Amino acid sequence: MGEQQGSLEFFSSGSILGLGLVVIVVAGILCWLAWQRSGYSVKTGGLELLRFVLICLVVITLNQPEWLQTQLPDQRSTLAVLWDKSNSMKTRDVVDAQDISTEPKSRAETILPLMSEGIWKPSEVGDLNVVFEPFSSHLDPAEEATDLNAGLSHVLDAHASLRGVVLLSDGDWNVGNSPVEAATKFRMKGVPVFTVGVGSEVPLPDLEVVSVDVPTYAVANKQLRIPFVVRSTLGQDRDVSVTLSVNQKPEHSKVVRVPAMSQAQDNMVWTPPATGNYTLTVRIPRDTQELIPENNEISVPISVRQEQLKVLVIESYPRWEYRYLRNALERDPGVELTTLLFHPELPDVGGGRGYINSFPTTNALNRYDVVFLGDVGIGQEQNYAERDDLSSLTYQQAQDLRQLVSAQASGLVFMPGRTGMHDSLMSSPLADLYPVVLDATAANGVGSSTRGYFSLTQLGRRSLLTRLAGTDEGNSEVWRTLPGFYWYAGVKRAKVGTETLAVHDQATTGSGRVPLIVTKTYGAGKVLFMGTDSAWRWRQGVEDKYHYRFWSQVARWMAYRRQMAHGESMRLFYSPDRPHVDDVLALNANVNDPLGGPLERGTVIVQAISPSGKTQTIRLQPGEGDAAGLFTGSFVPKEAGNYRLVASSTETGGSVETDLSVQGLNREQQGRLARFDVLEEIAQITDGKLVSVSEVSTLLDYLAALPKPEATVHRTRIWAHPLWAGLLIFLLGVFWIARKMTGAV
Repeated sequence: MGEQQGSLEFFSSGSILGLGLVVIVVAGILCWLAWQRSGYSVKTGGLELLRFVLICLVVITLNQPEWLQTQLPDQRSTLAVLWDKSNSMKTRDVVDAQDISTEPKSRAETILPLMSEGIWKPSEVGDLNVVFEPFSSHLDPAEEATDLNAGLSHVLDAHASLRGVVLLSDGDWNVGNSPVEAATKFRMKGVPVFTVGVGSEVPLPDLEVVSVDVPTYAVANKQLRIPFVVRSTLGQDRDVSVTLSVNQKPEHSKVVRVPAMSQAQDNMVWTPPATGNYTLTVRIPRDTQELIPENNEISVPISVRQEQLKVLVIESYPRWEYRYLRNALERDPGVELTTLLFHPELPDVGGGRGYINSFPTTNALNRYDVVFLGDVGIGQEQNYAERDDLSSLTYQQAQDLRQLVSAQASGLVFMPGRTGMHDSLMSSPLADLYPVVLDATAANGVGSSTRGYFSLTQLGRRSLLTRLAGTDEGNSEVWRTLPGFYWYAGVKRAKVGTETLAVHDQATTGSGRVPLIVTKTYGAGKVLFMGTDSAWRWRQGVEDKYHYRFWSQVARWMAYRRQMAHGESMRLFYSPDRPHVDDVLALNANVNDPLGGPLERGTVIVQAISPSGKTQTIRLQPGEGDAAGLFTGSFVPKEAGNYRLVASSTETGGSVETDLSVQGLNREQQGRLARFDVLEEIAQITDGKLVSVSEVSTLLDYLAALPKPEATVHRTRIWAHPLWAGLLIFLLGVFWIARKMTGAV
């Protein structure tokens, strides 16, 4: 600590001080005369002396005495050099202006020469204590993020005699509070922050694999399309060879045209040869002009398994849409198809291979992954013997379908027809599931002699569900050229919370274009609405190319959650399917009792085993209402890598397990542009200055001109101190008692 000095000062005006002196002189004379009149009595002399002291103390109090204690600053004030050690500093984007042909340096290498005490201690600055403080974040590992606010705040709290701060960084902060908060504290304390920006503010020549969209699992011997995006900041278009490697062995290559300063989207097809765990890597070669090769590949794990989707198709009349849909699903080797046909002209319901004669019981219905509900409505309690209403479902059957979607995570496809039977669904338990609002005045739909066509929405152009070609442009072209339709369902609008993937190219309502393909999430499952009955026409000229592909994608998309992990009596699924660190992962488990029905109450536990071996136990809670048999919970993964999820039920003894791939947040993505705007704002708030690495020498003049820290003054107000008041009261009491004892009163 520095040297301390103390002094007594009075803070009254000159007139009060003068008047006080007069009062003291007069009081002294009167006290002397009183003592003289008493014949110089000792008692009277002591009493008058006490009176004089009291008068002096009162006069002193009126002049407001204060004790000032000055704390001189340390002789060596501190300059803190705060340097960024986060992973973004590994970006190689610092080019030598004198020789641009040399290999770019990383940002960390560029600031390394500034880690010398001699650079920041010129003779003009005087006796200065220079300290170097690294910073990144509070996370583990710390280098995976940047917290500028915490780094600055730590320096301010750790050093008392802070003369200034030099911040060496690229300005890229991604966790914590805004650095403006810390800059404001520096401003209030009068400590400037000089920022030295490092990195490039403009994109350097680079080719980057931006994203690879891979599901968590695939089906053995079933084609899997892998969309990817390649971005370019080169000045010319490039033909880039994209390679797909499986377990580090190249499998496929494809040349993609990437426009200058833009990006290209495409996909590759891979057919998994067998079940097992694989690692897929999409890689591009380094371009001759490219300066950042570290972002030229992305690897993603995937599990390959056998699959047999159980699909139920319910229809009334065997219309063309039904016939071709049934053929498409029946010929799919990954689908086990069951059909329930309500045909008034048949002697019995159903009939033939794969048909059933009645609607499945509740327990039997739960085995189906996807249900296609054709031109079938809700009628009175069905009586197959009398055969009075064979094209309708009962209220209870509709309730079972609702529970299948909400609790069992199955998919339900609404496929209305020309008889308008779906209008009766609006007063059934399926009303909430229906993703569109039907037009009651056009219950039988709208027919026309002029063909209508599908038009993809923005969501539809991005959705894998409507992906019939490899690229966005090619996919849009396919949908534009698909054979049209002459009938569509009477729809007013799509409901709130749904996603419209395709609309009518011409027909409109008061809410816009007529929605034709609409999806919705309901409970744990998914719902899709198909507004025409003419998808079978897509076979024209191309056979089953687009028709089979679309319905195959629909079936797998709607059953995706149910297939994540399943056993004999339990099914486990989660969302999102590829979470990142710190994401909230929603866990869902379907549990059946020993009789095959949904388990109403019970104890379901999920153990999440992290990549480091730590185990977290999550107890799932039973669902309510339609969610019978569904147990839900959540947990937050804290590590990147493969988790092992093991779900078990105490009541049934069943268990199921699966792998969960957790992605790192990649907050410190290399190649991201430097943010000098953040550094400049910090400097402006604190009265500092932003310079580049090459201009660091100009900061020395600013450092030399910085005022030394001022002395700290601690002020004690004697006149208002409780002890001073106590002293006056005590002396007054003594004076009064003394007068009583001497007989003066």
